[in-house]
Amino acid sequence: MQPPTDHAGKPLTQNPHLLQWVDEMARLTRPDRVVWCDGSEEEKHRLTEEAVARNILVPLDQKKLPGCYLHRSNPNDVARVEQLTFICTPTKDEAGPTNNWMAPDEAYRKLGALFDGSMKGRTMYVVPYVMGPVGSSHSKSAWS
Repeated sequence: MQPPTDHAGKPLTQNPHLLQWVDEMARLTRPDRVVWCDGSEEEKHRLTEEAVARNILVPLDQKKLPGCYLHRSNPNDVARVEQLTFICTPTKDEAGPTNNWMAPDEAYRKLGALFDGSMKGRTMYVVPYVMGPVGSSHSKSAWS
């Protein structure tokens, strides 16, 4: 996979582990397209317009509340349920006495089947994140 670039052609990441993982997930889930988000104002404007056009976002009174939109959760979205949450560690003891446990190889097998082709007809967005305050020596960016 070629490193994604921003609108000026600057690479967003050259992290080989990230590029490999995104490529692997795209091959598994088979989205129609993969979009690497860059956080630009242009991107924000484009995604907002797209969401408004598809009635995902509903503009509020832009004179009273400029830049504000209504977004309703999709009824198909579900919250995490405890009986379907598993700690996947080599041994059951490592998961702790109050957690559901599953062996990692079994979890990969089950989830691989669930995710196989799950993004067909959809767009996969790769969104950057930073763990910790931006610019801090204690922060770690997934894009580095």
